[in-house]
Amino acid sequence: MQTTQDLRVSVQNMSCASCVGRVERALSALPGVEEVNVNLAAETVQARIDSSTRIPEVIEALERAGYPARTQTVRLNVSSMSCASCVGRVDKALAAVPGVLEVDVNLASETATVTYVEGAVELSDLLTAAEEAGYPAEAADTTSAEDRDARKEGEARDLARRTVLAAALALPVFLLEMGAHLVPGMHGLIGRTIGHQASWMIQFVLTTIVLFWPGRQFYAVGFPTLLKGAPDMNSLVAVGTGAAWLYSVTALFAPALLPEAARAVYFEAAAVIVVLILLGRWMEARAKGRTGAAIRKLLGLQARTARVLVDGEARDVAIERIRVGDILVVRPGERIAVDGEMTEGSAHVDESMITGEPVPVAKAEGDPVTGGTVNGTGSFRFRATRVGADTTLAQIIRMVEQAQGAKLPIQGLVDRITLWFVPAVMALAAVTVLVWLLFGPSPTLSYALVAGVSVLIIACPCAMGLATPTSIMVGTGRAAEMGVLFRKGDALQQLTSVDVVALDKTGTVTQGRPELTDLVLADGFERAEVLALVAAVEAQSEHPIAEAIVRATRAEGAARHDVARFASITGYGVRAGVAGREVLVGADRLMAREGLEIGALAEAERRLAQAGRTALFAAVDGEVAAVIGVADPVKPASAAAIGALHGLGLKVAMITGDKRETAEAIARETGIDHVIAGVLPDGKVAALDELRAGGEQIAFVGDGINDAPALAHADVGIAIGTGTDVAIESADVVLMSGDLRGVVNALNLSRRTMRNIRQNLFWAFGYNVALIPVAAGVLFPTLGLLLSPVLAAGAMALSSVFVLTNALRLRGVRPVMDEAKASDRDASPSPSPTPVAAE
Repeated sequence: MQTTQDLRVSVQNMSCASCVGRVERALSALPGVEEVNVNLAAETVQARIDSSTRIPEVIEALERAGYPARTQTVRLNVSSMSCASCVGRVDKALAAVPGVLEVDVNLASETATVTYVEGAVELSDLLTAAEEAGYPAEAADTTSAEDRDARKEGEARDLARRTVLAAALALPVFLLEMGAHLVPGMHGLIGRTIGHQASWMIQFVLTTIVLFWPGRQFYAVGFPTLLKGAPDMNSLVAVGTGAAWLYSVTALFAPALLPEAARAVYFEAAAVIVVLILLGRWMEARAKGRTGAAIRKLLGLQARTARVLVDGEARDVAIERIRVGDILVVRPGERIAVDGEMTEGSAHVDESMITGEPVPVAKAEGDPVTGGTVNGTGSFRFRATRVGADTTLAQIIRMVEQAQGAKLPIQGLVDRITLWFVPAVMALAAVTVLVWLLFGPSPTLSYALVAGVSVLIIACPCAMGLATPTSIMVGTGRAAEMGVLFRKGDALQQLTSVDVVALDKTGTVTQGRPELTDLVLADGFERAEVLALVAAVEAQSEHPIAEAIVRATRAEGAARHDVARFASITGYGVRAGVAGREVLVGADRLMAREGLEIGALAEAERRLAQAGRTALFAAVDGEVAAVIGVADPVKPASAAAIGALHGLGLKVAMITGDKRETAEAIARETGIDHVIAGVLPDGKVAALDELRAGGEQIAFVGDGINDAPALAHADVGIAIGTGTDVAIESADVVLMSGDLRGVVNALNLSRRTMRNIRQNLFWAFGYNVALIPVAAGVLFPTLGLLLSPVLAAGAMALSSVFVLTNALRLRGVRPVMDEAKASDRDASPSPSPTPVAAE
């Protein structure tokens, strides 16, 4: 069977939404490459490939398109090499890792220098490959995460240096040219001193340096893409400033080629445009760096080293070298390196950075521990069960990165528009020049140049391209900090259209730990006897109700029996042979299915249901023996969370396997609007369809294995993070904490993020729609107003910065319901037990 894998690659040279479209087209055209998503803000590409052998094809396609993949180079210290054959084997092992581009192994220095595609290869992959070949290796320099941060910081510093240099060179040009126009007497002063020709020559030299030194990237990237018929943002800047410079050079060195009235220079426009756009890109780079703050914070939770038992002695070992089965030693105050299971000792572990729960969790032998959490008091040892990319923290980071790289449905329209935006702007600029030449006042050529350059410079596809991905990056990152993980980025948009939130009951609304509260016996049966028989059967089950009965039976010291012929009857109950007797335990529907008369116990069941208990029947040798009452407390925050959902204008429903009376007792206590009771495990999907009958959008919240189909079937599936991996894999959103406050926060954050995206898109499109006609001169006939190219450059630079700054406001979103508190408004625990479903 053919398998697919996800590929994530960092890409260079993307500067606007048109670049995004070209990268997508280049990769989508490759066989075996699907689901291509390009993120301009993160400068990454995500795709699904049918084989790792496709990676070189992807890299080559990006190179041909003019957007080469970013590469990383790492130096490894390799041990056990002794001859040239060893060199060949290490080279072959490392080169075989998918995504590795170049390997250089040096026997004399016992090192290997590996160049690989950033995002496609992790350092641990290289270390594992070397070790499996028989040559253990370790990194000789810093980690890849630090390299990425350093690269981004380096890019920002480089842009800052280029901006300062360009500004220093452009300032004299601006003063010489604009001072002559704006400062009284300046024009004459220049003429009497250095002369206007010398002034133009100085401007030429300084502007040429600005354009071809700090501004060289615009031309090195812009003109080749233009010649390929795929112009981008750099092309607009290159053509606009290049036209102004070329016109000015002509006026300076070959004035006879121009009409006398049109002999003017625009060096200051070309120079200042480059300065302002560099300034904008520097501010953009700084803002982009802040959009990834959440990922950096998560990466900061990763330990760099850990103390591992080697031959009975604890040694500090790099995190990359820890393997499953290793025994690790953790001292008070230390960060736990990887996921594992405690084997010795006890401790209180602060898991707030993962779950949001503020109270340290007591851990003892056999309990799981999570990498990234912090040991408070106590020293312990644990066995590593998940390392590297398999740890919970690594999965969270991967989940956040994938969500940040997702493309929302709203982005589709943006992509279709921006695909043709730059060519359309260039065509409009050409039409603008032609119209001014045909109908403009004298000097027509000067007016045509100013208007044409202004149109090219003011157009800003960058803002359109950044509008959605920056908000997604910041929004999903902030969500992760609040304990809300968007496994699928489009859930961010879908959540805003939800009308009904449907809740599973056990473990979602309630604590999921029921207690035995009542045992009403039929005539002729004794409590100890019935409890012993029922507990023997229920001990074979992992259901919370079964555990409650077993706990109560052990507390009472009832006899223990062996069980034979145990069978689970899905949706009804269980049956087994115990001590030579046939025992049935289940809901009233099981008794009806077996043709047993409940008789006088029916009234007892009704009273239990009214009191908020879940009622189960026990039958022995074909005779109903007892009705059992079990209850489960509502989670402290459930009522307040459901009230908050109502405050957001949503209806709340509950789907449960309990009888209606029992379910409605919970609904009354928590404020749930609608109850669908008596649902078998495979009936939750049908229950969702029932809720959806009016055309409403449904979000389903659950935590168990039997919730997986409903989570997948709902418009948005939300898994409580304390649930099973199966449930989490089926969900669109995962709540790391164990209560419903996370649902409220997820809904609020999705609404805030989508509002932010709409604001960005309104600005980006509104800016272009409003100002491109102004730049073309549409106001000149009535108001005599023609926009300066310098002002156009300033507006364009600020346009992208506005979008990024607006997106960064999402970092300040506070939780609607603070999960760091033990309880919220009206969220105190119920004084009396409430029921649990037989789900």
